[in-house]
Amino acid sequence: MGILEVKNLNLGFETEAGFKQALYDVSFSLEKGKIHALVGESGCGKTISAMSILRLLPKTAKIKSGEIFFDGRDLLKLSNFDLENIRGSKIALIPQDPMTSLNPLFTIENQLLEVIEKHQGLKGKEAVQKAIEALEMVQIPSVKTRLKSYPHEFSGGMKQRAIIAMALACNAQVIIADEPTTALDVTIQAQIMNILSDIKKETGTSILLITHDLALVEDCADEISVMYSGRIVESAPTQEFFTNTNHPYSKALLKSLPSNITNKNERLAIIKGQPPSIQQNISGCKFHPRCEFAMPVCSKVVPELKGIAKEHCSACHLND
Repeated sequence: MGILEVKNLNLGFETEAGFKQALYDVSFSLEKGKIHALVGESGCGKTISAMSILRLLPKTAKIKSGEIFFDGRDLLKLSNFDLENIRGSKIALIPQDPMTSLNPLFTIENQLLEVIEKHQGLKGKEAVQKAIEALEMVQIPSVKTRLKSYPHEFSGGMKQRAIIAMALACNAQVIIADEPTTALDVTIQAQIMNILSDIKKETGTSILLITHDLALVEDCADEISVMYSGRIVESAPTQEFFTNTNHPYSKALLKSLPSNITNKNERLAIIKGQPPSIQQNISGCKFHPRCEFAMPVCSKVVPELKGIAKEHCSACHLND
């Protein structure tokens, strides 16, 4: 069993038109000291799957069934009090937008110390030293000076490093990184991903990485799960995934990467159509309206997620 196990998670939202399901039997495992990437287009269910782990859900969201085990305990059965002792300390969240995730009214030091005092119980010089060490780990220069800075004095990349430092300051066993490179330029994206990889190697922290960018995770993730319209459609170790991509949706995502263009006159591949919303009632495989390999059975029967190789699963009727 991994340090974090999501099993058969079913979740939906109460709407004016009734209950609309958003996640269907979502299952994945995060191993200790590994990076597991949850990949897919916007709206496919990546973020809501991650937020379910910490039960940071909108009021209209409802978990119908499933289990989420962290260190052997089902998080869905814990009281709010017990969960508060896990959030931030044992499972830390790097939110999606670094530009708005820090309080503009307080210095970086104030915000780091608040987290350290709450979750580590340190005070005074010990807490400040812990804050300095955390900022040094994420390669922020002139740390003692930067501690006194306000968020508006940091660039986007520096803000993201400060947020990662907050997770490190509490010695979190698991970090959930939700699109950690959003709104950052390509060079800074690479730096942030290198920092996360270094954290994994140096501290043994496990990282659940939420992203839409397959190219970004190829060199850093240990495992990849691809989501489409609320379901895991393919899951495999990273090298196996990129070597033997199976699901038509996964193949289409890879074809759409600019790095796959070898001829300057070649046009970028696109996936026709749009991902369905939870309001749409699509029978069978939800990818079939956009799939170039769709067969009659695809519009009638939901394909099961089955093993096709060692630790490699895919949900496609073509495998039958």
